Amino acid sequence: MQGTTTLKRHADLVDRMANTQGVDLEERMMAGKILPDDLSDAVLACTGCANPEACEHWLARNETAEQTPDYCRNADLFGRLKLGGHA
Repeated sequence: MQGTTTLKRHADLVDRMANTQGVDLEERMMAGKILPDDLSDAVLACTGCANPEACEHWLARNETAEQTPDYCRNADLFGRLKLGGHA
């Protein structure tokens, strides 16, 4: 089981990465495009990343971006949401 600190860190990374892609997760959830379980799955996928520090550095350098870094475990999810699709 993941610790609270780890989950909070990765929830923040997921939210920030979505924002760089122009995806407002709260808005997409209210529109029914992503369910709470989908968001939980995205955070858990993020916790499997071997190098979250690289993500933090990438996010610090990129306020907006066309694509996620190659190593992002949620790239497909963000891509679908960016195009208006469902999680």
